[in-house]
Amino acid sequence: MQGFSDYDMYDAMGLAQLVRDKETTALELCEAAIARIEAINPKINAVIHAMFDKARQAAAGSLPDGPFTGVPFLLKDLLAAYAGEPFTQGCRGYRNFIPDHDSELARRYKKAGLVVLGKTNTPEFGLLGVTEPELHGPTRNPWNPERSPGGSSGGSGAAVASGMVPMASGGDGGGSIRIPSAWCGLFGLKPSRGRVPAGPDSGELWQGAAQEHVLTRSVRDSAAMLDAICGPEPGAPYEILRPQRPYLEETAIAPEKLKIGFNTVSPIGLPVHDECIKAVHTAARLLADLGHVVEEKAPAIDGSALARSYFVMYYGEVAADIEQMGKDLNRRATRRDVEAMTWTLGRLGKTFSACDFVNAKRQWNKAARAMADFFTGCDLYLIPTNAQLPPVIGANRLSVFEKAGSAVIHALGLEKLLIASGMVEKTGYRSLALTPFTQLANLCGLPAMSVPLHWSADGLPCGCQFVAPFGREDMLFRLAGQLEQAAPWRDRIPLVHATRM
Repeated sequence: MQGFSDYDMYDAMGLAQLVRDKETTALELCEAAIARIEAINPKINAVIHAMFDKARQAAAGSLPDGPFTGVPFLLKDLLAAYAGEPFTQGCRGYRNFIPDHDSELARRYKKAGLVVLGKTNTPEFGLLGVTEPELHGPTRNPWNPERSPGGSSGGSGAAVASGMVPMASGGDGGGSIRIPSAWCGLFGLKPSRGRVPAGPDSGELWQGAAQEHVLTRSVRDSAAMLDAICGPEPGAPYEILRPQRPYLEETAIAPEKLKIGFNTVSPIGLPVHDECIKAVHTAARLLADLGHVVEEKAPAIDGSALARSYFVMYYGEVAADIEQMGKDLNRRATRRDVEAMTWTLGRLGKTFSACDFVNAKRQWNKAARAMADFFTGCDLYLIPTNAQLPPVIGANRLSVFEKAGSAVIHALGLEKLLIASGMVEKTGYRSLALTPFTQLANLCGLPAMSVPLHWSADGLPCGCQFVAPFGREDMLFRLAGQLEQAAPWRDRIPLVHATRM
């Protein structure tokens, strides 16, 4: 290629074009990416498992002819299983677990021609909006290593932002693609429910709240990847309408005049940082300059009730995950296999009834109907991606007192009393205080994207989130392409980046 330092000047599609034009080879790109991972990863701990030998072998061989042939790639160590490689999910109990088959999405990534170099860090079971698992240690934000890149796709976000790879995989069950995208200065889109396959081991993830995709620097990479991985698989519970044209084409089409409602008030009534509010207002002015109609407007949704319904699903899924761990390991899972908070969440999950779970899902459907009503008067909904700037590493850890208190509660079997006291809800709200805006799209099954349009006075990224009607990723990609041209972000370089090696 045109010099070793050129690697991080290109997005994934740009690198693929170099390979097609024979200006470089897949193996040269692989070596360039490995060099950057080895140089940068000790500073931020984004990659927790290297697959360099396997990647070199794949790059030197005959790769599938796909849109990203020869492009280096990293897999989040959650959901996307890769046969023969560790699949820890950020959990001690799974530290020696090796799956014997690929997930359907991993197969599609390979079919797209990507060269997988390793696995990225994630909080245990992807449960938090920060990436600080006890098993692998914290991942640090390339913009400020004292702060978190977010989660649960924090390892992927940090790897892409630092220039290790042009894109990496992520999953989003409550904001886990959009949260790190916003805090790492990246573009991140969560697809509509059912757009991306979850098999072969699941029909849908987190009751349909979670979808997988990628975190990228460019809009076109995200669109081209969704073209490559979307569509049903055998055994999928449902199929949604296919797009009228490739998403990649949508990024080059100017959007029609859109009516966009915006809101900066936290749905759970907690404070929102001035910079996050400023980000939305800046975006609103830009949208108006581009000819769109922007007005302050919010859907008629009880945010607190929706948050409570999210907690019920969340706790229940953790309980089921811990039971599944026992099946995977052929032994009973114990509290030593997981972090203290995870064990607590799992125990809480077993205290809720089937009726509680059904009522929670009904709350999701009620919110989805309210969003449909909102979209009869607006094309898109603009809100902050996150309510606060990236937190300092360790700020969300359980204190020694909290860990000891949890152990006593479990020993005495007082989980129901804990719920009745309101402490569980209070703890859940504390977790959502940083990220209360992203769950809406998950629970309603809607597509949503975080776009890096604002940086704080301290130089920290602050993303803006756009939520679209069900199945309308095309509208999001058209607007994203327009915003990328009007307010480009790829020239902004974080403190820890390949170009500063």
